[in-house]
Amino acid sequence: MKTIKGPAIFLAQFAGDAAPFNSLDGIARWAAGLGFKGVQIPSWDRRLFDLHKAATSSTYCDEIKGTLADAGVELTELSTHLQGQLVAVHPAYDALYDGFAPAEVHGRPDARQAWAVEQLHLAAKASANLGLTAHATFSGALAWPYLYPWPQRPPGLIETAFDELAKRWRPILDAFDDAGCDLCYEIHPGEDLFDGTSFQMFLDRVGGHERCNILFDPSHFVLQQLDYLGYIDVFRDRIRMFHVKDAEFNPTPWQGVYSGYAPWKDRAGRFRSLGDGQVDFRGIFSKLTQYGFDGWAVLEWECCIKHPEQGAAEGARFIQDHIIRVTDRAFDDFADAGTDEAANRRILGLGKGAS
Repeated sequence: MKTIKGPAIFLAQFAGDAAPFNSLDGIARWAAGLGFKGVQIPSWDRRLFDLHKAATSSTYCDEIKGTLADAGVELTELSTHLQGQLVAVHPAYDALYDGFAPAEVHGRPDARQAWAVEQLHLAAKASANLGLTAHATFSGALAWPYLYPWPQRPPGLIETAFDELAKRWRPILDAFDDAGCDLCYEIHPGEDLFDGTSFQMFLDRVGGHERCNILFDPSHFVLQQLDYLGYIDVFRDRIRMFHVKDAEFNPTPWQGVYSGYAPWKDRAGRFRSLGDGQVDFRGIFSKLTQYGFDGWAVLEWECCIKHPEQGAAEGARFIQDHIIRVTDRAFDDFADAGTDEAANRRILGLGKGAS
C-alpha cells in the first residue's frame, strides 16, 4: 500500500483573464495559498503553458518547474482533454468541436484531426521533458451518437467505430510509451470510452497496450448509475490518475439518467462541489489506497450552484481529510506472541514423532 499524493487541483476551470488566474505564477500561488500541493495544467491554455515550447525546450520545462516550485506546488500531470476529443469526431459534432482547434482548421475535419494528433505527440515529448509519468486526455467519439440502440444499429457498426478509434490512437500510445508516460483516458459520457465495457473494447483493440490507462472520475459514474467502487476492483491495475469530483443523481417522475435535455441546475444528475454530492469518497480513497495507487488526488471542480473559489478552498481541505496515511505496522502488533518456527510446529501438533 502507498499513501496517495495531494491535494492537487486541475487548473482548467479556474484559468481566466484576470489576476491571479491569468498566469502560471499567479494561479500557482493562489492554489498553494489554499493548501494545494500540486497543479494539473491544461496544455491548451496559452495563458499558463506553451505546449510546443515544452516539447522542444528542456530549458522552458525547467522554467515551468521552477515557477511552480517558487510558488510552493509541483506539476502533477498535463492534460490534452480538448485535443484528445478531436482525434475522433463524428460529423454530427463538427461545428461544436471546431472551437477546440485553431481557426485555420475550422471546417476542415481532416486537418483538425491531424492537428490534434500532432498535439498529442507534442504532449508525450513535453511530459518526458518535464519528468511526468501520467497524462490526462479524452478518447474522442465516433460511435457516441448511436449510444441507444434505436433505431436498430447495423451489424458491425460499433465494431467498425472501435477498430478505427484504436487505429488512430495506437501510434499515440506508442509515442507515450517512448516517453515513459501513461496515457490516461478520462472515462466520460460523450467519449467512446465512457464505462467499463467500452474501455475494455478499446483496450482489446490496442492489444492491451501498457500505456492505455484510466483517469478515474467517479462523478461520471454516478450520473450513469454505475458501480464506481466495483469499477476500482475490476480496473485497479489500469487506474493511473484520479479526479476528485462529486455528483448527485436524484431521479424524479420527470427525469432519469438522460435528464430531459434540462440545463445543469435542473438535471436529475448533476455535478456538485466536493462534499455536496453523493459520491462515497471514503470508500474510494480506501480502495485506491488498498490497491497501492500512488498518484495524485486532483480536484476537478464543477458545480452549477457554488462559486468556484469557494469550491476550491473547500476542496483542498476535503481531499486532505480523505487522504489515508498508510500504516507501517499491524494494528494487533501489541498482542504479538513472539513465536518462532519451532513453536509454530508445536502449536500445530507437528512436534517430534508427528508426520
